[in-house]
Amino acid sequence: MATLIKIGNSQGIRIPKALIEQAGLEERQLEFKITDNGLLIKPVKENREGWKEAFDKAITSKEMFESDQDWLDAPSVDKGHWEMVTCKNSL
Repeated sequence: MATLIKIGNSQGIRIPKALIEQAGLEERQLEFKITDNGLLIKPVKENREGWKEAFDKAITSKEMFESDQDWLDAPSVDKGHWEMVTCKNSL
């Protein structure tokens, strides 16, 4: 059980460590959502979550955008176009 506590002009809640660990909330930003039953606290979805699925879907998709064709039509660059630059470390 938890109770609200005063923190400056706001209120906060202390969540038992065991619940934080079980919910995977440690060291994560949290998102709050009002529901019919109260308040839902969940970790903010990380930007990279779902990337693999999105890439897999894009790879298997036959749909191509104009910008995709621009990349496919781009000329290749061979090593003759690259310039080697060396730097001396002055310690």
